Amino acid sequence: MFNLLIGGAAGQGIETMASVLQKFLKDSGLYVFTTRDIMSRIRGGHNFTLLRIDVKPVFSHSTNIDGIIAFDKDTVMLHKEQLKESGFILCDSQWELDDKRCISLDMTALSKKLGNSRVIGSIATGTVLKLFGRTPVNIDETLKKYINEPYREMNKAALLQGYELVDARYSLPESNPQERIIISGNQAVAYGAIAAGIRFYSAYPMSPSTTILEYLASKSEEANIVVEQAEDEIAAINMAIGASFAGVPSMTGTSGGGFCLKVEALGLSGMAEIPIVVADIQRPGPSTGFPTRTEQSDLKFVISASHGEFPRMVIALRNHQDAFYQTARAFYLARKYQIPVILLSDQYLADTSATIEPYDLTNLTATINMDMDTDMGMDEGEYLRYRLTEDGISPLLIPGQSRNFVESDSDEHDEAGHITEDAEIRNRMMEKRLGKLIKLKEELMEPEFFGEELFDILFLGWGSTYGPIMEAVRTLNQESSKKYAALIFGDVYPLPERLLKEKAQQADHIINIEQNATGQLAELIREKTGIECSGSILKYDGRQLSGDEIVDRIRKGERE
Repeated sequence: MFNLLIGGAAGQGIETMASVLQKFLKDSGLYVFTTRDIMSRIRGGHNFTLLRIDVKPVFSHSTNIDGIIAFDKDTVMLHKEQLKESGFILCDSQWELDDKRCISLDMTALSKKLGNSRVIGSIATGTVLKLFGRTPVNIDETLKKYINEPYREMNKAALLQGYELVDARYSLPESNPQERIIISGNQAVAYGAIAAGIRFYSAYPMSPSTTILEYLASKSEEANIVVEQAEDEIAAINMAIGASFAGVPSMTGTSGGGFCLKVEALGLSGMAEIPIVVADIQRPGPSTGFPTRTEQSDLKFVISASHGEFPRMVIALRNHQDAFYQTARAFYLARKYQIPVILLSDQYLADTSATIEPYDLTNLTATINMDMDTDMGMDEGEYLRYRLTEDGISPLLIPGQSRNFVESDSDEHDEAGHITEDAEIRNRMMEKRLGKLIKLKEELMEPEFFGEELFDILFLGWGSTYGPIMEAVRTLNQESSKKYAALIFGDVYPLPERLLKEKAQQADHIINIEQNATGQLAELIREKTGIECSGSILKYDGRQLSGDEIVDRIRKGERE
């Protein structure tokens, strides 16, 4: 496994190089995991991308670096302490760096000779491929995907010349370049929505959720989706609720600040029992916070968002496979139980790209047939939209597709949907709505367990901490006399409790690992089960925890 860092200022082509390089590496049979550290500015500052390369699937990044590809001198100065002694620094010879690990090439002069100083990234790409003994395959196809037509031949020449500048240095086992895909977390969410039959998506652009909007817009004609960039977050969720009321699977997406504005309409979905999927791609708050960085601080907020009490489902997305399947499942659950389903992701997962196997659609529980029976819910000739039922799920007709009048309201209402202030009806309607949770809990997915079956210490995490915790458990079990295991939650509300209670009884210590300052999952678990964590590993500086950091924190705790 190798860890590369590509760094420089915004506007220098770091993102393009990373995208092109990961595509070449994937086509050569390798798995790549790519994460970005981006400042909130268009030009200048310091940005970098981490690429992790292996012959087997990769689920997280690492800060222990094997190679630095530097677009400016600052990148070397900022990151050389993270570089292994056996690593390399690919840099321009004009900087005259005194470091034996430097591979100094006159890339500036070569790029000018080729006619454009911005082809340095392609020179570096060819050089890196040669260092790892990988032949650049499908060059024209790859460059067509990432480089505009007037510059393709120039970049192709730069890449091939960069390939000839060095000799192969590292040996990775040959692997079969199967039909794998490279996908970001937000793209996986968009694909999952398409698989579920989404027909309407509305959003106001807000980092880091915007790429869901952009990707669905790019596929709107192919997938027969209406995609609306709304004037604000309030309009976006109300549009989605209206589309759902009209009978089409609908979704809206935002980040935490935008979710704040959606809260009142979330209550409308709960009261009117209109199914909707809402994606909250978290970033550090409060207020504007860190627009381009990551955090897991919205869990308790979305669980209790909007005044009053009504059922909802909250699902945390753990990785690129999970993001696809869980998004599709969210549409299924929203439609079946006529509730809002909230997807929690974050900037780390949203913007990270990974090489994965193609999704399996054969057993996908994605959609419920939206062509509803127009006689459904008839009771002696009268359609009762909010008919009291044993499981709390009332018949749902589409307005205009039945001879029945469909009435829905944000006020408390009776079975027919008429506004009421009757105390007894209020009690029955509240109990009907909350009664959905009983059946919903039967659909909960238990957290994923991995590690030693006979363990001493149990880690608890949720969402995108999946990969870093998995890696930490593997490392610790290889080097420590104590044994480690982990439970990583996807479904977080309602909280699945069976496996948690079973594993907690076995643990000597339980440690929650979260990207927030207060340990929100630990607080939720204590509230719902009485189980208390004996320690926490928390990070809230906007940068994602790595497996290395978790291991270091555990080692430090053992020494103390």
